[in-house]
Amino acid sequence: MIPLHDWLLFAAAALGMVLSPGPNMMYLLSRSIFQGRQAGFISLLGVVTAFLLHLFCASLGLTAVFVAVPFAYSALKYAGAAYLLWLAWQAVKPGGTSPFAPRQLEPDPPAKLFRMGFLTNALNPKAAMLYLSILPQFVHPENGHVFLQSLLLGVTQMTISFSVNLGIVLASGTIAAFFATRPRWLHLQRWLMGGVLGALAVRLALEERR
Repeated sequence: MIPLHDWLLFAAAALGMVLSPGPNMMYLLSRSIFQGRQAGFISLLGVVTAFLLHLFCASLGLTAVFVAVPFAYSALKYAGAAYLLWLAWQAVKPGGTSPFAPRQLEPDPPAKLFRMGFLTNALNPKAAMLYLSILPQFVHPENGHVFLQSLLLGVTQMTISFSVNLGIVLASGTIAAFFATRPRWLHLQRWLMGGVLGALAVRLALEERR
C-alpha cells in the first residue's frame, strides 16, 4: 500500500525525531534516573497512549483534508520540513540544552506517573507537528485508503518511539554517566542529530508529490 522507499524515509524521520531532545525524552530520562526504571516504564506507557490520541485525530482529519482540500498537501509538506529544520537548529545551536542533564523530580505513585507521561506527550507540540505536518507527506490517495495509510505510519512511529524510549529508560543511568564525563561525545551527538534532521528536511521539501 505504501511504497517501501516512502515507508523507510518516514521511519528515518520518526527515528530522528525520537532521538532529538524534546519533552518526552527529558521527562522519561529524569523520571528513570531519579525514581528508577519501573517508574520510567510506567511513564513510557502513558507517553505511548498519548500517541494513540494524536494518531486517531490525525488519521480522521487527514481523510477529510485530502478529499476537501487537495492543495493542503503542499502547505503541510513545507510546514513539516520547516519544523524538522527548527529541530535541527535546536540540536546544534550554541548553548542548546542536552536531554542528558536530567531534572530533579519528586517520587510519584504509578497512576500519577502514567498520567504525567500521557499529558507530557498529549500536550507535546513536537508530537502534534509530527502527525499534523510530517505524516501527511507520506500519505498519497493513489496508494490506497488514506485512513489505513495513516494508521500504518502511525503504528510505525509508535513502535520506533517505544523501542528507543524503552532503551533510554533501561539505560538511563549509564547514558547520563557516559555523557557527563565525555562532553565531546555529547557535542558530537547534537551535531549528528542536527545533520540527520536537516538532511531529512531538505529531502522532504524538495520531494515532488506523485
